[in-house]
Amino acid sequence: MHSEKHKTKQNETVIDDDTALFSSERRQQIMMVVEKERRVMVSDLRERFAVSDVTIRKDLNWLEAQGLVLRTHGGAILNTSVSNPSELSIDVRQQLHHVEKERIGEVAASMIHDGETIALDASTTALAIVPFLHTKRDLTVITNGVRAGIDLLQIPGVSVMLPGGMLRKESHSLVGHWGQSILEQIHISKAFVGARGLTLHAGLTDVNAEEVELKQAIVNSAQEVIAVIDSTKWGQVTLATFCPIERLQCIITDTQAPTQMVTQFRNMGIDIQIVSAP
Repeated sequence: MHSEKHKTKQNETVIDDDTALFSSERRQQIMMVVEKERRVMVSDLRERFAVSDVTIRKDLNWLEAQGLVLRTHGGAILNTSVSNPSELSIDVRQQLHHVEKERIGEVAASMIHDGETIALDASTTALAIVPFLHTKRDLTVITNGVRAGIDLLQIPGVSVMLPGGMLRKESHSLVGHWGQSILEQIHISKAFVGARGLTLHAGLTDVNAEEVELKQAIVNSAQEVIAVIDSTKWGQVTLATFCPIERLQCIITDTQAPTQMVTQFRNMGIDIQIVSAP
């Protein structure tokens, strides 16, 4: 990948753009700064991330296109018209930690056997499991994720069930009591669920009440619950719990998961699968 270079005030050469930090990761971190400080300047972000003004402007323009910030002279401010700035769109989230999610998806798929009935929620990490299901046979997949459902249609050995409900634009997910009532009647062998937060006391949490209710229905119908989360979700607590710790059988995550928490979960009898980037 081509990288540009620029000189700092101290005449140091700094490697710019994606070589220093993947653009998707940098944009996530910029968004976190915007949410905290409400207003950011290009010059400040340039120094913080050691990239050029041009790169920061591109990042801010991209965030504005997603409706997350509003550009101002020399910087940007938080778009306060966004109902929940912590809930990024599925297109944004799909780009974040994509290497880790791909590896998590591959390991998760290896735990799925022919003839099973499994559930995938609408998280982007659960979506990453789908490409690795092409060798499966007689598999039934229940998902409230519209993108996952469409991708699964391309796999010959998989039957797809969508629970129905209202379609959420932010997550491209189906939610509501229609889907919950269907899930109550189905026996799921393994449920693979993402989350926005994981702690010992709160368990798996998410930021949207409707998503929480649908995920609870998935968990309640599943014999085995497997969390598929990257390391940034550890130690975070969001709006509401959809899966208490005692319902978790396994967590698949990446190598940056906090060692102390991993040990605590393992001591509780939860299987922790740590994946590394290729």
